[in-house]
Amino acid sequence: MTDTTTIKPKQARNKKYMLVGYGRTNTLGWFEHHESDIPQLPCRVVVKTNRGLELGHIVGQSCPYRGGQFKLSREQLKRYFDDSEIDLVVEEAGKFIRYATADDISEENHLRKIAKEELKCCRSFVKELGMQMKIVDAEHIFGGERLIFYFMSDGRVDFRDLVKKIARERQTRIEMRQIGSRDEAKLLGDVESCGQECCCIRFLKALKPVNMRMAKMQKATLDPSKISGYCGRLKCCLRYEDQTYTELKRNLPRKNTIVRTKQGRGRVIDAQILTQLIMIELEDGTKIAVPLEELEKITPASVERGRQNEAQNNQSRDDKESEKE
Repeated sequence: MTDTTTIKPKQARNKKYMLVGYGRTNTLGWFEHHESDIPQLPCRVVVKTNRGLELGHIVGQSCPYRGGQFKLSREQLKRYFDDSEIDLVVEEAGKFIRYATADDISEENHLRKIAKEELKCCRSFVKELGMQMKIVDAEHIFGGERLIFYFMSDGRVDFRDLVKKIARERQTRIEMRQIGSRDEAKLLGDVESCGQECCCIRFLKALKPVNMRMAKMQKATLDPSKISGYCGRLKCCLRYEDQTYTELKRNLPRKNTIVRTKQGRGRVIDAQILTQLIMIELEDGTKIAVPLEELEKITPASVERGRQNEAQNNQSRDDKESEKE
């Protein structure tokens, strides 16, 4: 007798991921793990990326994990960044190894001190070779597999000789990464004029362009020293309220528009976007500030309505006078 019983294969369990910020530039990535519970307090973790072992920090303690799984799905996280007008793609970056220990934190501090020495070494080699580049910062990967130098340059740079000299000196793999002025601020920035740490360090993941139109519309001073950030470019915060200013500005009448107020007809000479106050010059030369909701824009249709109302008033007045006679 043949046994026809078949053994069903075990169902593959859903993989669990945690969201981790890692590296000198605080890159976000998904890391696979097998933990049943995630601490709700800020904690450091050791993760494995394509660069090697790295120290990072778990993101999302304010949105607790459920059963070790990040509460928001990847689609929800993408929508969050899209709604925030941040172009950011969070990809699978590697695997979770363990929660960081005191020894791991001590080793990280030790590597930071070494990175400062390696930074000086690299700068001396750049000067020796007469290369047109500025070495901004150095990052020593936690596992010791790689040493990354961040540099700025006006164009392409042939740094092969530089890499060979550093590799012989430090006996490790060298990576050179070119960055811009805003990335430099993200690496080295400190406290801004508002008294807060630079936004690009605290929370900004994608640095979108900011233009002079935003500064002009928000009535900010155009003094470069006051509207420029640590990076020397326009402050990122000018972008935060640009959408609100744009929407409010759409409601305002243009300059020289003829309007009707309680004090009479006048011409728009200026407007305040946030307060929605309109500066009006009346026909007698008097200047007044009027809330937007109290204005009536004079158009051909409104002029025709005014004539009709005036004709009706005159007719009713004539009818009353004729009745009295």
